[in-house]
Amino acid sequence: MHHPHDPADAVPPERTEPPNLGRLAATVDRLHGRILEAQRAAEGRALVEVAKGVLVERLQCSLAAAARQLATLAEQAGVTQLELAADIINQAAQDRISEAARDFLTSARSEGTAGESTEAAAGVAVRLRTAENGALTATDAQAVAQSLLEQALSALGATTVAIWEAGPDASLTLAGYAGLGDEEARRWRYVPPGVATPARRALLARGTVWLDDLAAVGLPSIGQHQTPGARATAPAGTGGRILGVLEIGWPQPMPRPDPRVVKQIEVLADLCARTFESAGQARDEPQVLPELIDLADALPDGALVLRPQLGTEGRITDFRIVHANARFADPAGRPRGEVVGSLFLEAYPLAADKGALLSRIEHVHATGETFRAEKMTVTALVGQIPLHTVAGVSVIRLGDGVLLIWRLQDQDAQLANLLQHAQRLGRIGGFEENLLTGEIVWNAQLYGLYGMAPDEPPIPLEQLAGHAHPDDAVTIGRFVRAVLHHRRPASTAYRLQRSDGTVRHIRVVAEPVFDDSGLLLAIRGAYQDISSQHWTEVALAATRDQLAHTEQQAAERNRLALQLQQAIMPPSREPLEAFDLQIAVRYRPAEKEHLVGGDWYDAVVLPSKQILLSVGDVAGHGIEAATGMVVLRNALRGLAATGAGPGQLLTWLNLVAHHLTANVTATAICGLLDPRTRVLRYARAGHLPPILVRDGRARELDMTQGLLLGAVAEVEYEERRVQLAPDDILLMYTDGLIERRGVNLHESQQRLLDTARQPAATLEQRLDHLLTHSNSDTDDDTCIIGARLQ
Repeated sequence: MHHPHDPADAVPPERTEPPNLGRLAATVDRLHGRILEAQRAAEGRALVEVAKGVLVERLQCSLAAAARQLATLAEQAGVTQLELAADIINQAAQDRISEAARDFLTSARSEGTAGESTEAAAGVAVRLRTAENGALTATDAQAVAQSLLEQALSALGATTVAIWEAGPDASLTLAGYAGLGDEEARRWRYVPPGVATPARRALLARGTVWLDDLAAVGLPSIGQHQTPGARATAPAGTGGRILGVLEIGWPQPMPRPDPRVVKQIEVLADLCARTFESAGQARDEPQVLPELIDLADALPDGALVLRPQLGTEGRITDFRIVHANARFADPAGRPRGEVVGSLFLEAYPLAADKGALLSRIEHVHATGETFRAEKMTVTALVGQIPLHTVAGVSVIRLGDGVLLIWRLQDQDAQLANLLQHAQRLGRIGGFEENLLTGEIVWNAQLYGLYGMAPDEPPIPLEQLAGHAHPDDAVTIGRFVRAVLHHRRPASTAYRLQRSDGTVRHIRVVAEPVFDDSGLLLAIRGAYQDISSQHWTEVALAATRDQLAHTEQQAAERNRLALQLQQAIMPPSREPLEAFDLQIAVRYRPAEKEHLVGGDWYDAVVLPSKQILLSVGDVAGHGIEAATGMVVLRNALRGLAATGAGPGQLLTWLNLVAHHLTANVTATAICGLLDPRTRVLRYARAGHLPPILVRDGRARELDMTQGLLLGAVAEVEYEERRVQLAPDDILLMYTDGLIERRGVNLHESQQRLLDTARQPAATLEQRLDHLLTHSNSDTDDDTCIIGARLQ
């Protein structure tokens, strides 16, 4: 059997490659180079023409005289006309690009000679101005990304660029990319809200984020396999609102650069913001504010519509209150007319504290991420006295406006209204019967339960049996005696016969009220209409047998799955010793029977005298997962007898999972250990990598490429080799050993490595130690295989 890439299978070059193909490729490369040179020359000429225009305006001369002046000044300064043009534009513009160039020049002077610093600063200015020209002339974000990479970022060693557009819900959409394949771009075309990526970090932090090593951090991101090194993400926005994120990738890890390089990246992000602004401004700005006002007026809670106020540098200094709906209640008691039109900090100056309401509003406006809090303190000044009010707060962005909603929690009227609603929804009516005066008080809900008019006299507790079904007379008599004679709280249920002929099922609760001397003063209580509950209980009784039968069937399925799992993999077994190799296994089933899963392990000596070590995890729980586990485990045993390598075995096993099972997907790792050479070959299908313990240190083996089993029909699995030494310990396990809610996988794996390096007298004791000290809390199955060389 030949490997798919065996040189023996290769076709001789002379039979597949036309004789002039090399010349044709060289011609294409040469023409492509000329096109790039022409583009750079055109962009350089554009900068020179802008500089000429500046000289015409400053010197009041003709265009020809400006051209001669530019050439003379460049010759006298010893620089090219392009470098001088960039410097002239910087001095005239006085923008962030000029600031970045000056910052680079100042820093460079402190590190090298004046000539070197001037040359470095000129190079930065030319790159940034050229990139600006490319961004301004580009037709879309895709062209902007290509221009940024070619004109500015490649000089910094970057190889990939991605431009993300931020949605109103804090989602990210890929707007442009460079240095990345089209297939990778299609996979990352949209990132939903809440998914942690480097770009989202910059969006939420509202600042540039630098990652020294993307692979070490463990965050998923576009191009992570192509550029697993350093990653820089910078928010792109104007007026305090983040419109997108610029993401730059390097192939190798890099420490955070000095601030002047970070400033260059932020300048380039500003250029990206211009693209989003020109694309979205026309559709967002004019009509959004009226829509936001209409939305605020339709809300049942108090709401304010805010619009950002920008300072001289284009940064947000405050928010203007442009509208307050009719249900808005100012905490300080001011009328709406005094609040609308004022700045937010003028109306609520204490909202500027760190972590207070204003910072939440700024974050929502910048990122589009909605903020909600059930209880938040809103503080207003009444004179010089701060008035604190607890409210439920929601902040939402729409276009460039912000909607602030708050629901006041501490008003007596609201609490009383809430109680009335609770009584009405619960169909509860209250009463009080004064035993000294004979006066009886009912609330409106109780009159409604009895179907009586409010002007009719209430019914005393002693006459309750006269309005109930005759069969309930004994029950009601016991209730009345307990309350009036024995003077203790009591409750009962009965059928109320109303004057309109309807029958309602009622529960009555009553308790006596005494004075300090023990004299019975009154009886207080409540009636509740439980008719719906009664008929629900009748319906439940009618279906109880059917539910019991269904539960019995489910229990039988769970027991069958558990028996099947335990028959294939008992919780423990005696260690296997062969060829100076000791193998031990441990299996810990889920504590709850209905969570029986599809974890499996296998360790067997093959006819080739090699030892098969495998661990897998079928997705899901129950009988389906258990039967899928049996199919894949037995199939892998049979396939391993062919003598194929781990990569080929997983390729075949993927075909079994995809075609011969009912929607089974699983992760697995397969290893073949040759006891003669002590070489381990292994491959993985979406599974966690093995752990090697050597000389008291534990590390994970290299992560091979391989998709989980059953996802797609055709998959190739990468195979790796590792040379084992005496006393080495190899560990394979399923994710039930380390999974923990609220803890990322990288942190859990590091904790496992710390536990695995702890010394143990025997291999079995080491596996027991791992199970005992595992920090998992998901109640999932767990399998571990340990192998130690003598």
